[in-house]
Amino acid sequence: MRAIGIDPGTAITGWGVVEQNFGEQDLRVVAYGVITTPAKTPFPQRLKTIYDELTAIIAEHRPDTAAVEMLFFSRNTTTALSVGHGRGVAMLALANADLPIAEYKPLEIKQAIVGYGGADKQQVQRMVKLLLNLDEIPKPDDAADALAVAICHLHSARWAAIGD
Repeated sequence: MRAIGIDPGTAITGWGVVEQNFGEQDLRVVAYGVITTPAKTPFPQRLKTIYDELTAIIAEHRPDTAAVEMLFFSRNTTTALSVGHGRGVAMLALANADLPIAEYKPLEIKQAIVGYGGADKQQVQRMVKLLLNLDEIPKPDDAADALAVAICHLHSARWAAIGD
């Protein structure tokens, strides 16, 4: 199964495609990166860029399933609204590709990757490196976070398949 994970944002949207053959424990990174939009670009154009680039990534890497990180914010509602717009556009691109979409809270992702919901960003990134057998932690951070979302989804899908 091939999963694309999305770490949504409007300035930077991280994406990562990870593959796992059921019956095997090994995960394999297919590709990862970020979609960036300059701050001075009009907001609707930024959203269009995210949509267009994500649509091209989906067409190139052909995932079977998708996962998106849920929003978490405590204070800055302006930032949350902006990220929410980016998240919505990302979900639209995934839905238009007819991909099943799962959503995970940051706590769930940390739990799936590190085994502890209170893990910090560096712990998650080190585990992404180990789980994907990489020589170094994926950069930038948004791409590593997106890979964590994809890994979380593949682990969840594997447990769901075992329960069926």
